[in-house]
Amino acid sequence: MLESAARAMSDERHDMQPPRRLTQWLVRPMPAFDPAQTHHVGVFEGEGVGPEVVPIALDLLDRLAAASRRRLSISTGGVIGAAAKARHGTSLTGDAVAFARDVFANNGALFCGPGGDRFVYELRREFDLYCKFTPIEPIPELSDAGQVRPSAVASADIIAVRENMGGIYQGEWQDVREGGERIASHRFEYRQSMVERILAVSIKLAEQRRRRIHIVLKPGGIPSVSALWRECAERMCSDAGIELFEQEIDNSVYQLIADPGQFDVLVSPNMFGDVLADCGALLLASRGLSFSGNFNDRGNGVYQTGHGAARDIAGKDVANPLGQVLALGMMLRENFSWPEADAALKSAIRATLGAGYRTSDIATPGATVLGTRAFGEMLARMLDGVLKRQQV
Repeated sequence: MLESAARAMSDERHDMQPPRRLTQWLVRPMPAFDPAQTHHVGVFEGEGVGPEVVPIALDLLDRLAAASRRRLSISTGGVIGAAAKARHGTSLTGDAVAFARDVFANNGALFCGPGGDRFVYELRREFDLYCKFTPIEPIPELSDAGQVRPSAVASADIIAVRENMGGIYQGEWQDVREGGERIASHRFEYRQSMVERILAVSIKLAEQRRRRIHIVLKPGGIPSVSALWRECAERMCSDAGIELFEQEIDNSVYQLIADPGQFDVLVSPNMFGDVLADCGALLLASRGLSFSGNFNDRGNGVYQTGHGAARDIAGKDVANPLGQVLALGMMLRENFSWPEADAALKSAIRATLGAGYRTSDIATPGATVLGTRAFGEMLARMLDGVLKRQQV
């Protein structure tokens, strides 16, 4: 059964051909990587379920390297997130920053497990990782595994583009007491140059897809920021001949599930992008499949899942490793110009799911439910089968 499932997946040639690198459309496109160079991967295992799912992805990476002529150098950073905050008073320590700088200096990439507190926001600010790409591309074998009807899931093919450097997540805040009352305040902004930069990326991407963009705003609730985004988008999309649609965040969340086929490139300010990506995970059947990459214009990439630390299930051997594996594929395709590896991972995933193996969060009637470790072992077995037929 396993071999036949793997063979069936290998026959679906269109699914084995990944799209062009999303980083082709950055303001300064990420340069092509020389396969003869050593691939430097810096790893933050993170917290919660990170130490369970990251090693599974790294095992698959080792198998890909062994089946190819690519050379890997994998190094591990220290604690991040809430654990770092508890020990060192900050979720992004100076040691973690120095580690990341060394990896980037060697044309490498960061592969991250979940980190709590303000780790991701501080990392983005430190390295100007202004652009976040979140693919919302459901896996056919899971079309009936989630809460959304299969016909809606089948229509989804979306790239969410999130601006990381402005908005409420990158503002300034204080918590004071006046007259016995506690007052929490927060100040944030968007500059025109920041908005134009992320819109330029979205327009380049839309030009290679279906030539339409949705921007997500809230004119009544955030008038000045919404007006700035709208005016920039209208001018830039008109100049590029791109069809522009505007939706308010509350309606957009609803529309994303009710009619996902209307969306192609979905661009939004920081907080709205966070909400939409989590909502979009419903189309994938589970947050355990969500993943993304964060990029700047210096060729640096940081890859992560979208599900957070999930501390409530940490150590219980039930976490879904697929988001971490898909983030690995994105890293290999984007940073290391290795689309064949990304395709092989996706083939192994589809073969595993097609053979009826699931983690509990995506289980369907009749499926064989496996724990995290056993599911990872099945992915490895399927990948080995794929690599016997597919050159990487």
